[in-house]
Amino acid sequence: MSQQKSSARMTLTAAKQFNRRWVLKAGAAAGAVGVAAPAYITSALAAGEVNILMWSDYLPDSFISAFTAKTGIKVNYTGIGSNEEIINKMKANKGQGFDIISPTNNRNLQWGPLELLQPIDMKRVPIDKVNPAMAKIGPDGWNFNGKGSHWLPHIWGTEGIGWRTDKWAPEGSAPSYGDVWSEANAGKTMGRPHSMMLGAGLYMETIGELDKGAIWSAYESEENMRKVWGKVTDWCIARKKNIKLLWNDADTQKNGLLKEGVIVGQTWDGPPLALKNAGEPVMYQAPKEGSMAWVDGMAIPVGAKNIDQIYAFIEFAYEAEPAGKAIDSHGYNSPVLGADAHTGEQYKKNFAEAYPGDSLANLNPWPAEAPWYADVRTEHVNKFKSA
Repeated sequence: MSQQKSSARMTLTAAKQFNRRWVLKAGAAAGAVGVAAPAYITSALAAGEVNILMWSDYLPDSFISAFTAKTGIKVNYTGIGSNEEIINKMKANKGQGFDIISPTNNRNLQWGPLELLQPIDMKRVPIDKVNPAMAKIGPDGWNFNGKGSHWLPHIWGTEGIGWRTDKWAPEGSAPSYGDVWSEANAGKTMGRPHSMMLGAGLYMETIGELDKGAIWSAYESEENMRKVWGKVTDWCIARKKNIKLLWNDADTQKNGLLKEGVIVGQTWDGPPLALKNAGEPVMYQAPKEGSMAWVDGMAIPVGAKNIDQIYAFIEFAYEAEPAGKAIDSHGYNSPVLGADAHTGEQYKKNFAEAYPGDSLANLNPWPAEAPWYADVRTEHVNKFKSA
């Protein structure tokens, strides 16, 4: 077996083990780990700015205002909607222009060779405030060239099925990725191209159009990838007419459900749950094939300038109260221990309804994506989009 195949297989195995630890044991960890008192942000830091490139709905105005009020540090926030945007901006700017960026945990194999991130000074990070399983992602997967972790956990969530409760309901106890492609919902569905196609592949496994485990085998080699994704792409192209909207960010998902006639879609958890919190007839739930789980992080580009302000922001982000209050706004989840104690009852209700039964044990963590995987996927996605 080649080293590349071996690495992909070990990564996938670790991811499957990881999913059962970091969610199911999060509550126990929160009760067992002590939270140290903040030891940062003195009057010396009550100035300056920090330039952040982060997912478009992760930093509510209230969070930014509270941070600035406590530190005097101005936040310049640039919202993005995909990992490709982060990578392309950093490559174009050679790691300059931002102090904090937010790559997803499974993109480590793409970031390592770029050498556009700097190692994090863990002596300045209160990592004991974070779920231990999520804290391990950095040293386990983002320790580039033996220089230490280049990544910290910030927000976690899933991708599953969102829908309008006044216009659609799943058959049985849980929705399916197949509902997005079905003739019954034709012209009223949405998804993000690359993840919607992966979801289609998971559904195809359940109906016998792909072998069990085929989607995950695609991460092991380019040969497997092309074989599996060739079948998935043909299947999706044959049903492309059923898709109304292709999204690439949180706002597009919200607008799809509220204004564009979408009744069911493959979505992140945050946007539909934020709508649900606002009283809209919207629901989100893990599908029967298993929701896709991810952890978005904080990383420091090589050209970062405002170092003290960076670590002040990280420490504030790891305080339970502001992390918990942010959850209520954006609808995702926090790795910070005790953050859920600062959320409202609606968050707890939403979480229970989104992940009923054994949904948490059935999570599918996004495996690490080698550069060849991302390139081949883009090739198939472009074929689908242009069909």
